[in-house]
Amino acid sequence: MEFIILMPFYNEEKQIPITIETLLHMKELEGYRYSLLMIDDGSKDNTWNAICDGAKKYPGKVRGLHFSRNFGKESAICAGLDYADADAVILMDGDLQHPPEYIPQMLHLWQEGYDVVEGVKVSRQKESLGGKIMAKLFYGLFKKVAGYDLENASDFKLLDKKVITHWRSLQEHNTFFRGLSQWLGFERISVPFTVAERTTGTSRFTFRKLIRLSLDAITAFSAVPLQIITGIGFLFLLGALILAIQTVVKFFIGTSAGGFPTVILIELTVGACVMISLGLIGTYISRIFDEVKNRPRYIISEDTKNISEGRKKRPL
Repeated sequence: MEFIILMPFYNEEKQIPITIETLLHMKELEGYRYSLLMIDDGSKDNTWNAICDGAKKYPGKVRGLHFSRNFGKESAICAGLDYADADAVILMDGDLQHPPEYIPQMLHLWQEGYDVVEGVKVSRQKESLGGKIMAKLFYGLFKKVAGYDLENASDFKLLDKKVITHWRSLQEHNTFFRGLSQWLGFERISVPFTVAERTTGTSRFTFRKLIRLSLDAITAFSAVPLQIITGIGFLFLLGALILAIQTVVKFFIGTSAGGFPTVILIELTVGACVMISLGLIGTYISRIFDEVKNRPRYIISEDTKNISEGRKKRPL
């Protein structure tokens, strides 16, 4: 049986040679038939040239796909799963923070009959305090609204070919790999792992990208936020009824008094709730708008399979 190691990259020119040499010279993988599929997510540096060098040095063992622009990690994962032609695919970060030494264990479990082998982080010790808090809030909220427990989950996974076949049938434009792979089901097992240190560069996953991914993930898997708006509406209706009864009672017993601060506070509160509600509705409408446009998830401008040995690399 043959498997493919799939890795997305963005501005990782120094990491590419290290990753290729590490993965292709693992003694633990001797005897296995495998290759590397490297997705360049529209990098601005020499990442693509480094991938081309690897494909030329190891023909048949390294393949690269180059996006026409930066489409994001989720799109890079989709491209890799679309192009991967093997009995199984192992998705991992190209910076090797997903330690390759766990791959033999994942393969062993796959050969035992599991369709999905997913890496689960032992801890988040290497993350900042802010990152840990954000992750805790996101995964807690995601579990509440979507029903899936993804705490300490990662993109480090092995997927059997039949799982990938069903993945390709999913038509939505904005994907959340961790959630969708859980939604697909199949026989699955977890492998705990410790996140390794980066050997080069720094993480490109910014706070802004984290917020965007969180919104996409929650709105893609649940309509609970819309139902919360209805709940808020009923809550304010109840408050209005109580306030109306109180006002009428005070009027008849002669103790009513002016309440401009109260009125202003109520107006500001109601206004804030209305704006938040409109924002939530707008988020869902935006998702629908993206889907009905039916644009491709990604555009591949170059493939190392189509680059002849005599072709010169394009200078930056």
